[in-house]
Amino acid sequence: MDAALLDQSMGLALEEARAAAAHDDVPIGAVVARTGSGEVLARRHNERELAQDPTAHAEVLALRDAAEKLGTWRLDGCTLVVTLEPCPMCAGAAWAARIDAVVFGAADPKAGSLGSLYNLAVDPRLNHELTVIDGVRAAECGALLTTFFADRRRR
Repeated sequence: MDAALLDQSMGLALEEARAAAAHDDVPIGAVVARTGSGEVLARRHNERELAQDPTAHAEVLALRDAAEKLGTWRLDGCTLVVTLEPCPMCAGAAWAARIDAVVFGAADPKAGSLGSLYNLAVDPRLNHELTVIDGVRAAECGALLTTFFADRRRR
């Protein structure tokens, strides 16, 4: 996916992240797009609070929607774009879906599993590796999270 498509996809993920904050979920958004064309297959945001579901992370929801749309769990030929570096569950879901690449904005030193804390993308013990592109619109993604948590502390 070229730089313009990555930027556009991250813009959609940021829109989704803002939607999560509107119902008091951590503002993380995700998009699944075809790697070559950038065609958006799914876009979702965190819904853990809304659904009271610990697995309702933006990435997992977007992967599920993309698989349903394509009629297959194998999402090779697709890229996952997310505002925050995926946690172990979400990195594992991207790996299990055979995603080509994961693109993320802000790094997550507390739970990031594609380079910060762990790196499931390139573990030679696993049967699939992912390309990782980090730092796309990182300041914007990080600011959204910083503002959300600062507002929560003031309550």
